[in-house]
Amino acid sequence: MTTKPHASLKPNSWEFETEALIKPTGFREYDARWWFGHPGSDKAPDLNLYGVQALGAGLGTLIHELGVAPKIVVGHDFRSYSLSVKQALEVGLMSAGIEVHDIGLALSPTAYYAQFDLDIPCVAMVTASHNSNGWTGVKMGANRPLTFGPDEMSRLKEIVLSGSAKTRSGGGYVRQAGVAERYLDDVAKDVAIKRPLKVVAACGNGTAGAFAPQALRAMGVEVVEMDCELDHTFPRYNPNPEDMKMLHAMRDAVLEHGADVGLGFDGDGDRCGVIDNEGEEIFADKIGLMLARDLAPLHPGASFVVDVKSTGLFAIDPVLAEHGCKTDYYKTGHSYIKRRSKELGALAGFEKSGHFFLQPPIGRGYDDGLVAARAVLQMLERNPDKTMADLRRDLPMSYGSPTMSPACADEEKYGVVEKIVERFQARKTNGEAVAGRAITDVNTVNGVRFSLEGGAWGLVRASSNTPNLVVVVESPNSHEEVVSVFQAIETVLAGCPEVGEFDQKL
Repeated sequence: MTTKPHASLKPNSWEFETEALIKPTGFREYDARWWFGHPGSDKAPDLNLYGVQALGAGLGTLIHELGVAPKIVVGHDFRSYSLSVKQALEVGLMSAGIEVHDIGLALSPTAYYAQFDLDIPCVAMVTASHNSNGWTGVKMGANRPLTFGPDEMSRLKEIVLSGSAKTRSGGGYVRQAGVAERYLDDVAKDVAIKRPLKVVAACGNGTAGAFAPQALRAMGVEVVEMDCELDHTFPRYNPNPEDMKMLHAMRDAVLEHGADVGLGFDGDGDRCGVIDNEGEEIFADKIGLMLARDLAPLHPGASFVVDVKSTGLFAIDPVLAEHGCKTDYYKTGHSYIKRRSKELGALAGFEKSGHFFLQPPIGRGYDDGLVAARAVLQMLERNPDKTMADLRRDLPMSYGSPTMSPACADEEKYGVVEKIVERFQARKTNGEAVAGRAITDVNTVNGVRFSLEGGAWGLVRASSNTPNLVVVVESPNSHEEVVSVFQAIETVLAGCPEVGEFDQKL
């Protein structure tokens, strides 16, 4: 293997089997994702196993730089190549003098739990979450319950691409047994739902299918399994509780079985999506507000952190105000919200993508779809006279879009967003209306979130982990206004040839 990884190699060349391939764009703001490929794919890979080994050596070098104990928890999700990727990563870590503790097939929150269970500071979870078959990636951290942010990822990228990883003695391997079982016991500990609840558990054939039904049954609810058989080809849809295909399939199952709630989990189990008993999709920011309302009387004066994609209702909610609770809007991204929640001592952090960060005494601070599901079930238990739909209707009215993701190459997306920011700033300066309403504010903390007279807002930002932009719209007035604001955004994006097709539209 060469000292310095290549940015591109031909898959059918001899160099591909002898030298490291690792594309720079795979290093994202707070994790890493690459196209690894799969049998039958004709798309050239961004990464080979020697590149993964170089990544492991770089991560081990960074761990030593950070001055933490040189021990790490490593797990992998259920994809045909994930075990191989994990083992290559482990070889690189051990070459850098790191003691590897391998927990086997796991959810991301299982790996985070193992940091506490085994008293190990670092984690590397091999997963591409909800990305389609052929993608791989690694979620990393060295300070539980936090994962890497931009500073750590930038330094890791520098070490790996410059070939400056250091070989050290002291590396080793420990195969840890029983972690998954202890994790499941911990999730259901002290939870005994007495209210008779029927729950659809939807896993999209992702890794959560091996764990979620068992955990939910241990909490005391009846479980209807939906796509819980592990299948890395994701035959029906990608396991993504933001995807309307998955949400619609959950809706159909809830109505068919007369379930009280549908709970959907992404590919690595750190996110949770919710369908109510009437088949309505409740987007994760609204679920966050419902949970905050439920927790506020139990924890008066609590703080909550939400990302900029989330509903504006947190800031004006009367229940939160009654109990002296405060809300902090922050950058989108699980690493950002997790870190911000810890910094502020918030009771919980909520991200619209479905990452929920429940802090002590409710959780340990990391994102865990099963802990979020537990909180939803406990909310229903504390409100025995109300259905999930009743709790939804108790919220102030607003109309929102799903999170939509038009294609845009990693090399181009940030430049495109800069142009879009400039266009909306110019519109505000020039007094130009959007969807017939004046722009009252332009927030550029994370892309551009423009607010309109009357309370509607739209967001355009670059995705942190896929070659896409992210578009979200909300209105307190009508669905028609949501459509009008989206059409205005779509018109602006149409002027950017770098932007491709949407994954879904209104």
